[in-house]
Amino acid sequence: MYLHDLFGSETAEKVLLFLQNYKSGYGQKIAKTYGISISQVQKQLLKLEHSGILVSHLIGKTRLFQWNPRYMFLAELQALLDKALENMPADYAQKYYRQRMRPRRTGKPLP
Repeated sequence: MYLHDLFGSETAEKVLLFLQNYKSGYGQKIAKTYGISISQVQKQLLKLEHSGILVSHLIGKTRLFQWNPRYMFLAELQALLDKALENMPADYAQKYYRQRMRPRRTGKPLP
C-alpha cells in the first residue's frame, strides 16, 4: 500500500491494517498472513503498545492485541486505515483482508 512512509515501515502498515480489518490479532497470525518474520511483527506490536495505540492481554499463552480505546487519535487513525482498506486493489484486499476467522459450522456446504 502507500502508508508505510507515514508509519515508518511496511511492517507497521501491515500490522495496523490487519488490526483495523480484524479488530484484534496476535503476532503469529499477522506474520503468517503476510509471510513476514514473527520477530518483526512482535517488535511493531510492542512498539505500538508502548506508544499507547494498542493494548494487549493474555489468552492462555497467546498475547492478543487490539486498539486502545483511550488513544487520543484513535478515530482519526481508524478513519485513515478504513480509507486505505476501501481503496486498495481488489486482489490485494481479497488475499489479506477477507480471510475466514472462525470455523465453518459442521455440515455446512462449501460455496
